[in-house]
Amino acid sequence: MAITAMTAKEVTKKVFNKENLFILDVRNEDAFEDWKIEGENFSYLNIPYFDLLDGVEDILDQLPSDQEVLVVCAKEGSSVMVADMLSEEGRDVSYLEGGMKAWSEHLEPVKVGDLNDGGELYQFVRIGKGCLSYMVVSNGEAAIVDASRMTDAYHNFAREKGVKITHSLDTHLHADHISGGRTLSEQTGATYWLPPKDATEVTFKYAPLKDNEVVKVGDTSITIHALYSPGHTIGSTSFVIDSSYLLSGDILFIDSIGRPDLSGQADDWVKDLRETLYSRYKELSHQLLVLPAHFMIMDELNEDGTVAEKLGTLFDKNHGLNIEDEAEFRKMVTENLPPQPNAYQEIRETNMGKISPEEEYQREMEIGPNRCAIR
Repeated sequence: MAITAMTAKEVTKKVFNKENLFILDVRNEDAFEDWKIEGENFSYLNIPYFDLLDGVEDILDQLPSDQEVLVVCAKEGSSVMVADMLSEEGRDVSYLEGGMKAWSEHLEPVKVGDLNDGGELYQFVRIGKGCLSYMVVSNGEAAIVDASRMTDAYHNFAREKGVKITHSLDTHLHADHISGGRTLSEQTGATYWLPPKDATEVTFKYAPLKDNEVVKVGDTSITIHALYSPGHTIGSTSFVIDSSYLLSGDILFIDSIGRPDLSGQADDWVKDLRETLYSRYKELSHQLLVLPAHFMIMDELNEDGTVAEKLGTLFDKNHGLNIEDEAEFRKMVTENLPPQPNAYQEIRETNMGKISPEEEYQREMEIGPNRCAIR
């Protein structure tokens, strides 16, 4: 039997389409338990590679013969070796091309909807990391919001759409992943926008995003309105696009709310978080479609692959928006904080421009799931 490579894009399509897939993950148990490829109809077997060095005969009866089997490791090499051994035993298997590193970095563009005057809005789903970024397209121009560091995906898509990237915006200073916002600006000449209260320590020039700031894309009526919304960070800023979409950054997610502690100021910022969610957002149209900067679980993906829900629905169903007592809200937030993101302090310093790690180390810094939400 020949082994074949399966790309992260192909696996993403299986997630979106809710297909069956059996994954043999040959990383160590702690790495598997912390972070793995997730799909609604995926099944798993975790056997560390070093336990298979003497052969795969002992696990053959644990592998299905009636569905596709994908072997996964951190970087690809170990999965190729295990796949080869399984092939020699007559099994038809694939391995994940590029391993979990490739899974962490894949960006899948999904159309969210049409905008006024012929514009379009796209969501880039970073399926393996749970990060979400956006491209607003209008009359030959594009704005990118909360870009990941893999900027080639945005360049390629912009070329495909025949548009020039003229604006790059971050909703806040990110701590769980390295922003591609400044890099996009350097590569294209686009204006880089950042909330000034999050940018007090940055080492580079930027355009300050202030409350009610309007960033125009193209020469049509499509605009991005900035809405100051602190709580995850002191400068967190949401965007209302075309009076129809609310890009909520890391303040509000589909099934949770943002954490306020990544600068060590959870007690101080809980009040800001509550005011943003319970006052500022309450005043917005409940018909706005909320588009967050992250998702936590695959259940948050819609049938079309987008992560989106109307603000009114979230006020009905999101527990974090339905705690009337302020003391109870504070208790819920401060007692349900997940572990800190991997290397989050170094990631913040990278996003400030204070340090410039090599690309391979940047990959290592980002490995693992995002941890921006209250659990």
